[in-house]
Amino acid sequence: MNEEVRHADGAAEHGRDGHRHGQGEVEEGGQRERERSYDVVLFGATGFVGALTAEYLAAHAPADCRWALAGRDLGKLERLRERLTALDPGCASLPLLRADAADPRAVRELAASTRVLATTVGPYVLYGTELVAACAAAGTDYVDLTGEPEFVDRTYVEHDTRARETGARLVHACGFDSIPADLGAYFTVRRLPEGVPLRVDGFMRSNATFSGGTLASALTAMGRGPQTLAAAQERRLHEPRLLHRRVRGPLGAPRFSRETGTWALPLPTLDHRIVTRSAAALERYGPDFRYRQYASVKHLPVAVGGAAAVGAAVALAQLPAARRWLMGRWEAGQGPDAERRARSWFTVRFVGEGGGRRVFTEVSGGDPGYGETAKMLAESALCLAYDALPERAGQLTTAVAMGDALLDRLQKAGIRFRVASAR
Repeated sequence: MNEEVRHADGAAEHGRDGHRHGQGEVEEGGQRERERSYDVVLFGATGFVGALTAEYLAAHAPADCRWALAGRDLGKLERLRERLTALDPGCASLPLLRADAADPRAVRELAASTRVLATTVGPYVLYGTELVAACAAAGTDYVDLTGEPEFVDRTYVEHDTRARETGARLVHACGFDSIPADLGAYFTVRRLPEGVPLRVDGFMRSNATFSGGTLASALTAMGRGPQTLAAAQERRLHEPRLLHRRVRGPLGAPRFSRETGTWALPLPTLDHRIVTRSAAALERYGPDFRYRQYASVKHLPVAVGGAAAVGAAVALAQLPAARRWLMGRWEAGQGPDAERRARSWFTVRFVGEGGGRRVFTEVSGGDPGYGETAKMLAESALCLAYDALPERAGQLTTAVAMGDALLDRLQKAGIRFRVASAR
């Protein structure tokens, strides 16, 4: 096999055939390149969810898609390529790009080499800043899997303006955080009357487990309460105020939900922030929109125990030693095996009302944290690369950046969006 290892800028070390591909011409003023070496680059491809995303792209990317694997460990990238080649012999020549998230020059070259950059490298607040900056500067579309509010708020403050200038679309939370909530609310709103106040509640259930990387990201976010609050406050200073419209995302209170027949526990995740930002950007959500999100639990003792466990995890995450100990319990890069993932599922039920109409909708799928998250990230990247989308730029949500196009892709990929009932 002819071996060709590429650097992050798209230049290649000569293989035995001496072939070399250069980078396309760059327009002046930081505009998007007329031609780049790749359509999609997957950064962090050797991590647990990164490898699943690579497998999904190997199976579902268009035949003419120019995509590449990127990471800091060439040996791991080569082993992953061998795995992919066993699934699809065409992956034998898949380019491998060496780049470290801590190396600004390598990250800039990586961003400039592709039209869309998808990253699974977290915790993003520690390892994602340079990559977002590079994509904003290069006019490169960016997607990630972050569930970290601090990171999303800081990138808005620091890079939204530049991304608008270059045409880059910076789309965070393109996995289970927060596509089911964001596109599920979008799907629900579109089945309610226009121009009236709307209320949507989401109720989430799942039986899935998590990987070491997910745990590390969650504990890092939990342990940065003051920084998260400061980032949110700074964002509010920079965000334009809505005129003649109101959007709210209160946490709500624990309660028994008659609509779902379960106990509803408020979820203080990134999801409700993403949904309300979609609502603020899109007038279809009406003049007065409210969204609340809950964990849906059938039995009261389980609800009480779950709330206590979350509280304990948040408390422990404030202590560096305890946080390190918890992270050490699960090694990064490892997660549930294929058999366990095959048994995993998720359901998010939405209750939407407004203008005298009430609808019940549902988003559901398989293993949320890994199989379906890999699918969501890959389809988001392909959507940005290939679909006709609204002319928008800057930091965007999935509903605002991709809306119906991504909804259609995910439905075709097996994630179910349905209306359960309406009256």
